Amino acid sequence: MPDKYINIHNLKISESLSKFVEEELLTETDVSSDKFWLGFEKTVNELEPKNRELISIRETLQKKIDDWHIKNKGNEIKLDEYKNFLLEIGYLKEEGPDFSIETENVDDEITKIAGPQLVVPIMNARYALNAANARWMSLYDSLYGTDVIEQSEDSVSERYDPLRGEMVIKYARDFLDKYFPLKNLSWNKITSIAVKEGKLKTLKGADIFDLAEEQKFIGHRGEADNPSAIILKNNNLHIEILRDPRAFSAQQDHAGISDIILEAAVSTICDNEDSVAAVDAEDKVVCYRNWLGLMKGNLKTQFEKDGKLFERKLNPNRSYISKDGKGLKLHGRSLLLVRNVGHLMTNPSIILSNGNEVPEGIMDAFMTVAAAIHDLKNKTNSRTGSIYIVKPKMHGPDETEFTDLIFSKVEEVLGLKKYTCKIGIMDEERRTSSNLKECIRTLKNRVFFINTGFLDRTGDEMHTSMEAGPMIKKGDMKSSKWILAYENNNVDVGLKCGLSGKAQIGKGMWAMPDKMKDMMEQKIGHLKAGANCAWVPSPTAAALHALHYHETNIFDEQSKIIKREKAKLDDLLTIPVANRPNWSVEEINSEISNSAQTLLGYVVRWIDQGVGCSKVPDINNVGLMEDRATLRISSQHIANWIHHGITTKIQVTEIMKEMAKIVDNQNKSDPKYVKMSDDFDRSLAFKTACDLIFKGKEQPSGYTEPLLHLNRLKKKLNLN
Repeated sequence: MPDKYINIHNLKISESLSKFVEEELLTETDVSSDKFWLGFEKTVNELEPKNRELISIRETLQKKIDDWHIKNKGNEIKLDEYKNFLLEIGYLKEEGPDFSIETENVDDEITKIAGPQLVVPIMNARYALNAANARWMSLYDSLYGTDVIEQSEDSVSERYDPLRGEMVIKYARDFLDKYFPLKNLSWNKITSIAVKEGKLKTLKGADIFDLAEEQKFIGHRGEADNPSAIILKNNNLHIEILRDPRAFSAQQDHAGISDIILEAAVSTICDNEDSVAAVDAEDKVVCYRNWLGLMKGNLKTQFEKDGKLFERKLNPNRSYISKDGKGLKLHGRSLLLVRNVGHLMTNPSIILSNGNEVPEGIMDAFMTVAAAIHDLKNKTNSRTGSIYIVKPKMHGPDETEFTDLIFSKVEEVLGLKKYTCKIGIMDEERRTSSNLKECIRTLKNRVFFINTGFLDRTGDEMHTSMEAGPMIKKGDMKSSKWILAYENNNVDVGLKCGLSGKAQIGKGMWAMPDKMKDMMEQKIGHLKAGANCAWVPSPTAAALHALHYHETNIFDEQSKIIKREKAKLDDLLTIPVANRPNWSVEEINSEISNSAQTLLGYVVRWIDQGVGCSKVPDINNVGLMEDRATLRISSQHIANWIHHGITTKIQVTEIMKEMAKIVDNQNKSDPKYVKMSDDFDRSLAFKTACDLIFKGKEQPSGYTEPLLHLNRLKKKLNLN
């Protein structure tokens, strides 16, 4: 049933949202419901017109860029002329003097500890808890359960494979030898461990061997002469060596080591945006409630596995005895950040006095910050009293400045000290990349993070330059001139603005959760590129990626990178059009089929089941983590090729129908799944997927949200 509205002041507020705010969100805070809604109404009435104006500016600029390309069709783009045009219309801003960010009270997980960053859909409480608890992960489990360790015949069965177990132990010992070496002995040879006079002692029989770098020993748990755990530290990341001779995993170990626990997901983004399907008050309250539970520290969830009921809750902090004999506590959970939505979408949860839906980004700001007030009291998440908001899909300095204004108003209403709210800038839109320094300047007192998002950024690249010509194939984008400049520019500008040691410079997601061996070979590149955090799709991936941060000291890398030649704006603005688009029919059909299949596999779950992020098998049945960013690039790419005559609507429609049958077959084991191919005309999911392509050119900035939200709301209405 559609949600009922109640009147509060001059707002119409969904009953479920109003009840949540009154009975859950604001309890045990100093903010009354009346104060909250009065402040909310005043702020939203002031900011909503500005929000609409900024969206209108996007459309105006896009129209001017389209017209410029149409006017210059068939002519080679001269970059100087193109840049002057972009300056004239206000797309490019004049760059101001150098500066350094001034963000204060930022936690060590942001400033000092480089490590993996998880992104988790906040709509799923179990996933959110798993992510929060992924601060500490088993290396043994992460190795044994993935393709990092070569499989034998026994590995594919449920029976324990002792050979595989031995390989895991050897891999772990080699890791210890490399980053925590002993003097004159390998970790493979030790028979016992002890702590004497504040120092780690490893034994081989009666012989004693010290750590080569004694300062890496931090503390222990249990009796000093027979500790149950040893805590070590390298590159500001901890590892814990567990000893339990009774454990199954210790049976093959001479020293009784049962596992190595890695400090893994140092930070986690709890996502309200691309990885969730939240379209109304019912959905938004689920998201807000889970975030509130994390901020209060009381989020719990139950689930059934193999006929047994399990409860998941937040892990406690970890306790040890330091090497000077005192108590030592380490944070037990990932530092939690929250991603709000961008400026584009509105939401029917609240209707304003002018009859418009509330800008969803402003609603998110109030709700997520109010939830975090609980943590400001108990400091179970941020020990410095900060609230970390990741803000996506901002276009240029005017929009980042607007974000600063939003959170200044929120702080005012909620009685928070100015700059309590820290902002992470997603560098995923072309106008932001081209003006990154000025974007950071507008948030110099709040910025704690900048991050590149290859897929969204590519989607915007294609949409912005839709009229310039047919785009190169998707697979060629990663080696194109603009993308290399984009990735380097983000780091160059971030370092120039003083982010090293003060904020995160992040890199994007590893999208293949089953391909951990490949990740271990490739993702080290993110560290070499200067990133002090990079996204991973799962706790297991976080554990494995953490090994890279032991290998590379990021801050040393950044001190080298800052001296290199800076990325060029000319390269960044080089449009990835195909000079001679002479692809064969087979190549064209293969490219479209690949995009169509991925697109359909994601959209059908979004529309029919409200799943915003999932592992979707591609055309070769390789599981890929898909969210709205992957959808954006696929839909815009096909739309571009139709627009420039590389393919036709008829051809694409036929391919979409073929791919829908494949997607249907890939989902045949899902009892909730509704086939698209049984009746294409009646399948709302299939229609939505087609609209994303055929109406792709007219979608604002090429975003997928307007069509997804519209059709998910229709689906929910029919379900009820």
